[in-house]
Amino acid sequence: MASSSTFSSWTFYGSTLAPKTTKHCSKFIYSCLNSCFNQTISSISSYASHDMTSPNGKGVDWAWGGLSLKSRAQCRALEVGIESSYSVGNKFQLEDVIEAQQFDRDALGAIFEVALEMEKIEKNSTGSQMLKGYLMATLFYEPSTRTRLSFESAMKRLGGEVLTTENAREFSSAAKGETLEDTIRTVEGYSDIIVMRHFESGAARRAAATASIPIINAGDGPGQHPTQALLDVYTIEREIGKLDGIKVGLVGDLAYGRTVRSLAYLLAKYEDVKIYFVSPDVVKMKDDIKDYLTSKGVEWVESADLMEVASKCDVVYQTRIQRERFGERVDLYEEARGKYIVDCDVLRVMQKHAVVMHPLPRLDEITVDVDADPRAAYFRQAKNGLYIRMALLKLLLLGW
Repeated sequence: MASSSTFSSWTFYGSTLAPKTTKHCSKFIYSCLNSCFNQTISSISSYASHDMTSPNGKGVDWAWGGLSLKSRAQCRALEVGIESSYSVGNKFQLEDVIEAQQFDRDALGAIFEVALEMEKIEKNSTGSQMLKGYLMATLFYEPSTRTRLSFESAMKRLGGEVLTTENAREFSSAAKGETLEDTIRTVEGYSDIIVMRHFESGAARRAAATASIPIINAGDGPGQHPTQALLDVYTIEREIGKLDGIKVGLVGDLAYGRTVRSLAYLLAKYEDVKIYFVSPDVVKMKDDIKDYLTSKGVEWVESADLMEVASKCDVVYQTRIQRERFGERVDLYEEARGKYIVDCDVLRVMQKHAVVMHPLPRLDEITVDVDADPRAAYFRQAKNGLYIRMALLKLLLLGW
């Protein structure tokens, strides 16, 4: 969706302002109280509330009157300080999930709390009917097993129903030349929320700018995979017990791997994180991520020595070299594939508390004998995707 109706997060045609951190709002109260109060009193006679809607019908709640835009924002900040925007019954701060940059650490913590509640629901044999009457459409233009099935399982476990299109690139009207925008306008008429995977970077943003119902990006080409990043960070916290002060090694396809790109954005929300990039030269992490991490004060290092990095890290995050991203350059794919493999030799140098993660599917970049080691967290990681996606569906459709 292209605009948010909550005061702590506005999305204007795909440009997102993430929800502001609430725990620091009290520091702001004294400095703006007088101007906020005085301007409010002087303009109270002309104060009115209007509901502005963007061209796609998504509302933006504006407070009009004599208050300047800056002072309105200050008063909103006071409101945040008085009542947490994450309280039960409040609306979720986002109307779409498009990219990892939308989330701050307070929002992440709140989402993880909801995910813990979803885990309890999943383990309860009676389940939940909180989303009864809601329909989720899944539009997948690229292959998927875990993401699509976990979303569909999440919806059904909460009492909702699913409309699904697998391999929409070939078996939908896209094969006839229908534009993405026309597809979204049509499908939103049949459903309450759309989960979409697409082969083009930026496709999810286009869909959100078109739709009047929530859009969840389930991966857009080499762009981002925000829900995977959410479940990855959730898994790290569950496995390691903390997110501040950790060392993470990102290994494999860092150029085209949307999971590592989104994960890097989220890791930057935490303090004293150090990231190691280990990859073949042809799939090195791109400069936009490096520049972003540097701008946020996150230390990062490129290394060619997987064993050394594994010995230092709390998390070794392995990824598959993606054949589908190389096109006809099979030579470059063969050059990259198999260069960095996590096996029992790597496990031997890893710390006892450290874990191996992987977004899956894997080929040969993690040997099967690693699976028996308790530090192999990738199947637990995949299961956590169910809880995170249950949480997101609940929040987007019902709120906190």
